[in-house]
Amino acid sequence: MAPDGQHRPAPNVYDAEPIPEAARAEIERLLSSGDLFRYTAPEGAPVALLEAEFAELMGSRYALAVSSCSAALFLALKALDLPRGARVLVPAFTFAAVPSAVVHADCVPVLVEVGDDFRVDMADFEARFDDTIAAVLISHMRGHTSDMDAIMALAEARGVPVIEDAAHSLGTLWNGRKIGTIGKIGCFSFQSYKLVNAGEGGIMITDDPEIAARAVIMSGAYEHNWKKHPGLQNSFHHWQNRLPLYNTRMQNLSAAVIRPQLAEVARRVRDGRANHDYVAARLNGSPWMAVPPALPQEERAPDSLQFNLKGFARDEEALAFQDAAKARGVSVQVFGLSRDNARAFWNWQFLGDLPDLPKTRAMLMRACDVRLPARLRKPDLDFIADALLAAAEDVKARAA
Repeated sequence: MAPDGQHRPAPNVYDAEPIPEAARAEIERLLSSGDLFRYTAPEGAPVALLEAEFAELMGSRYALAVSSCSAALFLALKALDLPRGARVLVPAFTFAAVPSAVVHADCVPVLVEVGDDFRVDMADFEARFDDTIAAVLISHMRGHTSDMDAIMALAEARGVPVIEDAAHSLGTLWNGRKIGTIGKIGCFSFQSYKLVNAGEGGIMITDDPEIAARAVIMSGAYEHNWKKHPGLQNSFHHWQNRLPLYNTRMQNLSAAVIRPQLAEVARRVRDGRANHDYVAARLNGSPWMAVPPALPQEERAPDSLQFNLKGFARDEEALAFQDAAKARGVSVQVFGLSRDNARAFWNWQFLGDLPDLPKTRAMLMRACDVRLPARLRKPDLDFIADALLAAAEDVKARAA
């Protein structure tokens, strides 16, 4: 209860943190000048500065800022120079934009089972990783890191490149290494619900100069605009006019919003992890809910909370839990029971004939998703945990 005896209002979990004050002067300068195109200035454009700063943050040689993480994934696949129809392993628990990027790149997604810990089922991954697979696109969905040691060992033994979809994983570590730097290419999101918020935006990183050069040109560095990217000049000359242009560029206003937030990443990771772990511990005290633990090699940077309903045998019970939580002010989504959910693989009808993936289907039918931004404070966290716990107890009491 609030101090005045009234019920505390439900926390707003959708608004991002305010844009840092440091961005405002730069935004005003850009608006006053009209200098929004990344290639207008001869040097020092906000997008170019962001690329240099993000590469330094991640310890990567090259970074390319683009319009979205989906665009980064698409360019990553195109930059690998895969043949048309190449088969790409993709976890079956991801956002629809991920297999869409594979299709857009003229490749074929091969969906892999995901277990109830929200990570790739390694037995199924290995079984589907045959000689027809040309690339692996690992989606660290909602920040849950699959076994990157096993994935990289299998991929390296076959000479197959790995792309990391790290949209939800900025700040996550695996054996002390930054997620997004383990595979050949890492892709990140700056969409509003991610750790760094620009409304929309994405960035790809790599240490491979040829991949970087091809991606820069295809992103829309037409004519000789590639000269405004540092290094790689010989490669740029080689690829000039030999690659299509997809015009996925980021514009300067987005970069101006993002750049001051990079200094906030470490704090947001710390606060987000503490919030996640606090609510997870409370939910794990219930017989009706289970939050999978981090893997031993993983140091998470969560921006949301996922848990499994336990003992909810019927869909009607799971839907009743969703409704009971909403009535208490907390929006929770059961992935597989949310109509047309873009994270439920059976809704990806653009892929044609979909495989039978019983493990992933069973997980999605009881896996729940709750927004849990790093800016929340303990009273907010308790409100959310109390609502979820009470909703589960109410539903199970009615079913008894």
